[in-house]
Amino acid sequence: MTALDAIEGQPRAVELLLRALASDRVAHAYAFIGPAGSGRTTTALAFAQALLCSEGGCGRCRVCALVAARQHPDLHVIVPTPPPDKPRGPRAIRIDALRELERQAALKPAMARAKVFILDDADRMTGASPQAFLKTLEEPPAETVLILVLDRARAMPATVLSRCQLVRFAPRQDEAARAHRREARALLDQVRSDGMGALLARSDRLERERAEGLVDAYWTLCRDLLLARAGALPALLGGDEEPEALAREADAWSLEELLATIELCREARAGLAVNVSPRLTLEVLLSRLAGTAA
Repeated sequence: MTALDAIEGQPRAVELLLRALASDRVAHAYAFIGPAGSGRTTTALAFAQALLCSEGGCGRCRVCALVAARQHPDLHVIVPTPPPDKPRGPRAIRIDALRELERQAALKPAMARAKVFILDDADRMTGASPQAFLKTLEEPPAETVLILVLDRARAMPATVLSRCQLVRFAPRQDEAARAHRREARALLDQVRSDGMGALLARSDRLERERAEGLVDAYWTLCRDLLLARAGALPALLGGDEEPEALAREADAWSLEELLATIELCREARAGLAVNVSPRLTLEVLLSRLAGTAA
């Protein structure tokens, strides 16, 4: 089984990519479009394994291990960053990052037969960035595959998307996501009662994929708390919490605290994409969550 075969809940997206690989008709650019938590970035990395591994993404070799760790020299993951002079400023994919992408794309692959560039949260490009990126799409370097990951097609100019193969990702509520939400709530409750030592005892060897699932679960929880605070209908809530319990939890948060924690979840997810320590990521996030009384 390859890394792509292991993707759950997105059969149409996986089939499209597998068909492209089997027919040797891989496009030079893709747009993976779907909501957070639908597996877009995980699928992009699995596709990168298939492109860079001589065995089609076997998941067992050194190449696949390097891709999974975001350390392969022919894999480049670009994520939104704050301004160089304002570490706490708004995060975006800036024109300098795209110029560096263009420079790297012009080089020959270091190890594999191709280079793969993944632009996570590509819809967070600054004003002039999409136009600068358009040049790379119009004149794609040989042996290069570009993957844009974004929530909505309308978030990107049509001139950019028209040069990409669109891959749609449906929202999913699979058992793995539900299991992560249950684990995330149990861990939060334990940290609140026993302190951060509970996290250290349970996650000394935290796998990156599991950390991503937990961060997504906390992201969903914060979103639901925000909706509960606004009096949203229960049908709009995406987690497994009872509406009454969510309402009680939401009362303990200010609007500013919720918005700041949602942003922290987004930063944590971006950090995991560039090889930040999974345990450290969760420590920071849980410290914020546990600091507000349930």
